[in-house]
Amino acid sequence: MEPGNNTSVSEFLLLGFSEDPELQPLIFGLFLSMYLVTVLGNLLIILATISDSHLHMPMYFFLSNLSFVDICFTSTTIPRTLVNIQTQSKAITHAGCITQMCFFLIFVDLDNFLLFVMSYDRFVAICHPLHYTVIMNPQLCGLLVLVCWILSVRHALLQSLMVLHLSFCTHLEIPHFFCELNQVVQLACSDTFLNDVVIYFALVLLATCPLAGILYSYSKVVSSIRAISSAQGKYKAFSTCVSHLSVVSLFYYTGLGVYLSSAATHSSHSTSTASVMYTVVTPMLNPFIYSLRNNDVKRALKILFGGKI
Repeated sequence: MEPGNNTSVSEFLLLGFSEDPELQPLIFGLFLSMYLVTVLGNLLIILATISDSHLHMPMYFFLSNLSFVDICFTSTTIPRTLVNIQTQSKAITHAGCITQMCFFLIFVDLDNFLLFVMSYDRFVAICHPLHYTVIMNPQLCGLLVLVCWILSVRHALLQSLMVLHLSFCTHLEIPHFFCELNQVVQLACSDTFLNDVVIYFALVLLATCPLAGILYSYSKVVSSIRAISSAQGKYKAFSTCVSHLSVVSLFYYTGLGVYLSSAATHSSHSTSTASVMYTVVTPMLNPFIYSLRNNDVKRALKILFGGKI
């Protein structure tokens, strides 16, 4: 068959984790439970920040946005995986695959940018506490979130439109549980040089710049904390950063680990398994990290459930 653009009638096959029928109920139950925990946990964070007036601060405004993005993030991949397992079908239409890929890119970029914005918020709060309310005003907070959305959507649309111009032949099996950008591009019959350049350039740019900003912010935060004379003051300042640092470490460690491991091993199975860490496990753990290590969030959750302080 000659290479041609068969995207209007073609379907992709998501191979998932295993073809063993006996493992399918286990995988279905595991993914369903993780998805429900992720949605409920992040939804509680959103409701807590809305209902408690003490949490109407920039830090928790960004946290509620992160929780919303995490719900959407997992919702782009897990429900489709559950449907495929339940119906014993691995097929996904070309349009469905591109749509899933586009939304996945939007929300993974948003996670990335919001973590950087939250580090900037901590930098201002600790390094410039007297000017915090002036600098982090509601207008700036809203503008920062809006910029995050604009950058994420523009990048996702660019990558998706470039994939739409590729031609696909007969081999349309994706060794993954969702339509991941690199995996889809590798299936193309036409030249993918430009796609590869844009993918890796965007990866370096979108991963390096926010991470560099986070590292710079916390280098200043550490310097400011070391300048605090009292041990209690140091602990109080550092405790406001612990939750965010934990989430940042988990996100970048698992996300970058996927790409580094795939480049080193070229094993689609190991890459698919590692992807679960930052696409499912990280969004699921974020609410626990913030609620268990943050007294304000724990108090808000108690109020939400009618408990006494």
